[in-house]
Amino acid sequence: MRRYYRTTLPDGTAAEVLYFFWVKIADCPSCATHVDLFSSFVFARHAYAKRYPKAQAVCPACGAINQLRYDTREANCGACNTSFDPQSGPASGQKATCPSCAEVFPIARTIRDTGRPPEHRLYAKLVLLPDGTKAYAAITDEDRALYAEAESTLASRKNPYPVVAIESGYNTNQALGYNYRYWHEMFNARQLLCLSIVADRIREIPDQILRDLFACLLSGALEFNNMFASYKGEGTGAVRHMFAHHILKPERVPLEANLWGTPKSSGSFSTMFEGRIRRALDYADDPFEIRPSKHNGRASTEKVFGLSENIGYAITDSYPAFAQGKRVYLSCADSRTTDLPDQSVDAVITDPPFFDNVHYSQIADFFYVWQRHILGPTGHLESYTTRSTGEVQNPDAGAFTERLAAVWGEAHRVLKGDGILAFTYHHSRPEGWRSVLNALMTADFGITAAHPIKAEMSVAMPKHQAKEPIDLDIIVVCRKCTQLKPHQWNGDLWGTVTPVASEQVWRLRDAGRCLSRNDVRVILMAQLLRQLSISHTVEAALEWLDSTNGETEKFIEALHAGEIKYTKGEA
Repeated sequence: MRRYYRTTLPDGTAAEVLYFFWVKIADCPSCATHVDLFSSFVFARHAYAKRYPKAQAVCPACGAINQLRYDTREANCGACNTSFDPQSGPASGQKATCPSCAEVFPIARTIRDTGRPPEHRLYAKLVLLPDGTKAYAAITDEDRALYAEAESTLASRKNPYPVVAIESGYNTNQALGYNYRYWHEMFNARQLLCLSIVADRIREIPDQILRDLFACLLSGALEFNNMFASYKGEGTGAVRHMFAHHILKPERVPLEANLWGTPKSSGSFSTMFEGRIRRALDYADDPFEIRPSKHNGRASTEKVFGLSENIGYAITDSYPAFAQGKRVYLSCADSRTTDLPDQSVDAVITDPPFFDNVHYSQIADFFYVWQRHILGPTGHLESYTTRSTGEVQNPDAGAFTERLAAVWGEAHRVLKGDGILAFTYHHSRPEGWRSVLNALMTADFGITAAHPIKAEMSVAMPKHQAKEPIDLDIIVVCRKCTQLKPHQWNGDLWGTVTPVASEQVWRLRDAGRCLSRNDVRVILMAQLLRQLSISHTVEAALEWLDSTNGETEKFIEALHAGEIKYTKGEA
């Protein structure tokens, strides 16, 4: 595999390529010129550009790589002396301008009209030099010949990759709109060749547990090694994986990483083996917890060992075997119907889908088709897709509520009388919260506590793209209604809810967290549902919730603006 990521330096020395840089191209509808879909000719910069302003730009005339300041507006190519604006490429928003005839054309429709997936052009590489430093360089004829060799070798291999069609769906339609019809079309030929080499080798592993482990590892490497991945730049993990947007978003300037990897690679098979598999096995041998501490006066953490048993028990896939003494029971099945006895479980911990947002089964097929290709269509891999007509995720509020209630109804059956149901949730729309309240109360649960916690990573792309991003999840803790004490309530809903919500808002702010309006919404809605779930019948609770939408917005605004103060002892 590594030979396909080698290049020759100007002095004749061989070196490894860390990353290859590609750009999508579209043919101008007017003059048929190949148009590079750069929005900016600056393709590499530091994650903290103001502190480290050095960047790399490709010359639109000759393809040479020029080092310049990240915000430069006028540059002269060091190779051909062409003057160009590094910040302004042919693509802008949803349209592109042909540099030959100045025709402005819609990008997606132009690609869609071709009837095939978009084409790409290889233009740059990041090389790992023998002394351990890195250098950007333009693509050479040798690089193009090596890629052509990979294409030829791939064509000669037998059954090298899964050929599975992409089904239409909320999270797949964007890719389908760019003529991606099969999952393998999201990779280039070199990626498919190297993935097939690894897949064939994993398939030969005789031990099933190890075979599954390495198939899982390759599955994890897929999201960093495809033509939907992009370059984050220096000063951070270099590869922005394809699901950073939570959707299948075609990338105009994709990054091809070195699949096998080097010690300085990001998202590669070998580095993920060290960073994920080895770390997981080390943890299993000697588990630890994290304890807050201080180091040189600064907040830090330390690992505390010896609190938990080692992990490594034989797994069973049925409750009868578990009841006979097995330590771990793992089932992959419908959560609405289990083989667990009544009142046999102490706690149910879950993470339900977010109603109409990310449809996980639609994008999970990206990984699943490769797992099935490696391990064969047996057991849990019999179906060609992870999608199911009975899955809880559904854009229809009624269907989502009914199916979620059925899962929680089964949880109610298997929970002991004093058991707890706990899950995490957030949503920006009233329908999402209404469905959760309806499903919980239908399953005969009441909410006894709701704790806001930071959930999304600070660098998550959906946060940067949202006007009012949600940074928080709510841990919702529930008990069976038979365990709830009769609640005396004076009818002042907001007088009961807002002190608790205000206390949580101010605690987070005092800890230095900056809350968006939707963060405040999550906190307030959780406390509103908590109060309604233990004070009413399901019909009355839903009626109250529906009738308070206007007031809810008023209190969210007041809490966000800091107009509702919290006094200790008030909640």
